[in-house]
Amino acid sequence: MAQCTLKPDTEFTRALTEAGGESLKKCFQCATCSVACPMAPANAPYPRKEMVWASWGLKDKLQADVDLWLCHNCGNCSDLCPRGAKPADMMAAARNVIYKDLTSPSIIGKWMSKPSGLPFLFAIPALLWLVVWWIRAGYNGGEWFPRAANGRIVFGQIFYGDYTIDPIFMLTFFGACFILMRGVMKLWAMFKPEGGLTVIGKTKSWIWHLWDVLWDEVITHRKFDDCDDGPATQKSAPNRKNGHMLLVYSFCILAFVTAVVAIGHWGGKVIPMIKIETPMPLTFPVKILANIGALMLLAGLAVLTWRRMCLNPAKQVSSYYDWYLLGIIWLVAVTGVLAQCLRLADVIEPAFVVYYLHLVFVWMLFAYLPWSKLGHFVYRTAALVYVRMYGR
Repeated sequence: MAQCTLKPDTEFTRALTEAGGESLKKCFQCATCSVACPMAPANAPYPRKEMVWASWGLKDKLQADVDLWLCHNCGNCSDLCPRGAKPADMMAAARNVIYKDLTSPSIIGKWMSKPSGLPFLFAIPALLWLVVWWIRAGYNGGEWFPRAANGRIVFGQIFYGDYTIDPIFMLTFFGACFILMRGVMKLWAMFKPEGGLTVIGKTKSWIWHLWDVLWDEVITHRKFDDCDDGPATQKSAPNRKNGHMLLVYSFCILAFVTAVVAIGHWGGKVIPMIKIETPMPLTFPVKILANIGALMLLAGLAVLTWRRMCLNPAKQVSSYYDWYLLGIIWLVAVTGVLAQCLRLADVIEPAFVVYYLHLVFVWMLFAYLPWSKLGHFVYRTAALVYVRMYGR
């Protein structure tokens, strides 16, 4: 008779508990969670098997489990669990633990995993932008809060785009993209079983599968409706779809505005007719679009924050990862809006301080993206493309 030896990873189980999966030991494998999940396919249900692997400390099993990334974390499984094992929290905790160590430098992932790491995460960009401020102040005759020649507050007097903001954020963004790409490649390699895979029937390029995923999951958010159409659980929390859509579309608007301003700034050096000067007037179309995006961002944050505050702690809780991401985006949005308001109010010292903090928080949002829950957006997309390519 064949024998199989299990090799539990107790350190992994402890990490799961710390990341929000402390109730998984209550599971007695009734399979209610897999039946309750409106997203789990009949031929590969979850999260029942993930609960077993987690309680046994089978790290390798969970790392190679593509289903772990398909969960929308709607909470139906946790709401209907008769034992209060909170499968949704365990699924989220497992993802958090896995992408914490998915990319290097791993020290960032460790700092991201607990509140004690926050001072280090904040200190890096705070020191970076403080040095920039100090150097630029030297170029302004030692004036830390300078005014433009016309007496206006112009943040570019200190944080000059050409030599500070643009190169720093370009290196930060593309560096994060490179780290994310390596993380996706590593995750994809984990999904692949030993040996080869045979796909029967017609196939299409991964690009078209990616488009299908983006259409269903990002552009239309159609899959969120599937979650809400699952088993009735009498939840009082508002629909995540509206908050997520506001957040995603606001990010798209603000990214578009940033691209337009960058093209207008750099392209204007070659083609004067497309040049865009900042700060832009409030009536300038690009500025109007930027403010619309900021308001949508605040509205989406309010909806998602309210939903998390309405969760029943006996059924589902928000982990540190959840609050960290919401908190950083809140700080980015509030400091961005407040910096503009203070500039328009001509309150120079608070305006520069708030703008400095805005740069710090924006840097934190993008630089730490591969280790944060925002990176989950990319990893989950990769997992969805993978399962579609192999017939799921």
